[in-house]
Amino acid sequence: MEWYNDHNKLFLTAIGMFLVLTYFVAIQPAILNEGINQPLPGDSLLTEQQMRGKKIYIANGCVACHTQQVRNVDMDAVFGSRPSIAADYALITRTDFWRNTATLMGTERTGPDLTDVGNRQGSLEWNLTHLYNPRILVKESIMPSFPFLFIKKTSPKEGEVVVNVPEEYLNGYQGKVVATQDALDLVAYLQSLKQVPLPDGTPDPEFLYKIEESKKNAAAAGEGALPDGAMLYQAHCQSCHQANGEGLPGAFPSLKGSPIVTGESPAIIVDIILNGYTGRVSEGYGPMPGIGGTANLSAAEIAAIMNHERTSWGNNASTVTEEEVQKWMDQLEAGELPSADEAAPGGVIQKTEAKVDSADVDVS
Repeated sequence: MEWYNDHNKLFLTAIGMFLVLTYFVAIQPAILNEGINQPLPGDSLLTEQQMRGKKIYIANGCVACHTQQVRNVDMDAVFGSRPSIAADYALITRTDFWRNTATLMGTERTGPDLTDVGNRQGSLEWNLTHLYNPRILVKESIMPSFPFLFIKKTSPKEGEVVVNVPEEYLNGYQGKVVATQDALDLVAYLQSLKQVPLPDGTPDPEFLYKIEESKKNAAAAGEGALPDGAMLYQAHCQSCHQANGEGLPGAFPSLKGSPIVTGESPAIIVDIILNGYTGRVSEGYGPMPGIGGTANLSAAEIAAIMNHERTSWGNNASTVTEEEVQKWMDQLEAGELPSADEAAPGGVIQKTEAKVDSADVDVS
């Protein structure tokens, strides 16, 4: 009883037990994990610019609305090609001794997950415009604007990055919007967020609780039915080319009435969706990333997107089939068809010497 009445012994014993338990329950497992979890081959440390961007991301509270963890449930499949694993975070270290802002996995998704946003939306033009005012690109967005990351100038200097902001968002200002170094650093960090492929032979973790309803609906509609092209367009294309297909003047070209979209060379569109397009850079448009290749879109999904684009907003071109798209995909991979940049430089379909058989659509 004397031990219980001696507060010095009682508190020292409690503190000692707490420290021992902390070591075995928290510290030792953490050290063990550090030794076991190795970075994936191909993963790399953030550059100096990307690290500055990460600090800006933290300072502006982005982690409050965005996660960086793809859970192993099917609803998260839109955010990455596979569920996140411990190795994805192995190279991330503390900011410094006092601040542990290593991983920014987050706890709430008011906005989309950013684990693989560098692949999903790696365009510098899109990210800068979205930071200046998200409503320019996504009218329903509730994300705050970050105009303080930009400055307005009447005569931008050579080398400065000008953001193509529509006049209605400039409140009568007649000059140009220029990205500051902070804005460029933040975008560099966002562009660095990419899932690293697992080593060859390593199976990707599976997404659980898959929703089979869409497949059942397709089967019920008849064999060979394509996925919903409007939904696929909304998921992969609408953020740049807009719901009305008119794009954003000076930033993202219009698909409405486009000679490439509605032309007699659908194989070109397959290459653009899969591998991207740089043919209109000289007009001030940024290079389009290869959305289809990054998202591993199937021939059926690409066909559905193409048919939506070729028959919407007043476009009245013929539709394509999954079989045709698969054939063009195989020929593009084999080098039997010209790339979009070769066949349609500057947005104009040119004559080519492509070797195609009579079953193919003429790309001339």
